[in-house]
Amino acid sequence: MIEKVNPSHPDKVADRIAGALVDLAYSKVENPKIAVEVLLGHGVANLIIESSVNISDAEAEAIVSRITKRTDLKVSLIMVAQDPILASNQDKEVRCGDNGIFKGIPLTDEEKQLSKIAHDIYKKYPTDGKYVLGDNKLIICQSCANTSDLRASYPTAIVNPLGDWVGGTDVDSGATNRKLGSDMAQSATGGGLMGKDLSKADVSVNIYAFLKAQETGKKVELFCAIGDETIDGKPYREIVEIARNYIQSLGGFEKFAEWGLF
Repeated sequence: MIEKVNPSHPDKVADRIAGALVDLAYSKVENPKIAVEVLLGHGVANLIIESSVNISDAEAEAIVSRITKRTDLKVSLIMVAQDPILASNQDKEVRCGDNGIFKGIPLTDEEKQLSKIAHDIYKKYPTDGKYVLGDNKLIICQSCANTSDLRASYPTAIVNPLGDWVGGTDVDSGATNRKLGSDMAQSATGGGLMGKDLSKADVSVNIYAFLKAQETGKKVELFCAIGDETIDGKPYREIVEIARNYIQSLGGFEKFAEWGLF
């Protein structure tokens, strides 16, 4: 059984804002240190950013406005420098930026099927939506949609069981890294992928473990401690470059945040 939410779900809107802020940091310096938390809903967007580079109120407001397609949100930005002890971990070498356990699990046919369904529906209805598939039971909850049209396209599915709905951040709040199952399927452990630079193991090691599992068809289990210079027999900097190349292939951290790893 798997759940997938689309890029307009409030939690993914928060992830996309966080990703865009990370992209902005990388546009300013080659290897920034940044961690972003976003909580938005009901007219307010709260951003907390720990970073080695400065992001202005105007830059943050422009990103929120562009992604939410709204100019009326009250944006609250708290911007602080990264903790100096944590920053010193990366002074001389690219090393693991946190403790963590990680796993990569090959995607099942069911997970791939639901991902395709979610992408296909979103192309037609780019509004808040979530989808569940388990034991051949498909549930489609899609806002601002023609329910009869969706039922015609997916005749065996349960479509909008409570009727038509609007969705969005005026109905539900959104927060970063609240949809790990949707982002990572069975590879989810606990560390969130979104709103963090590549030195963070939650980003790079999660991506590495997931990609290795898809390539080998086998389960991958890894762990690391802050300051580790090697993981899975590879220099940590190599793990970071694998993750960097993957995210660049998608178009950046904001694009990565839209659907996660599948």
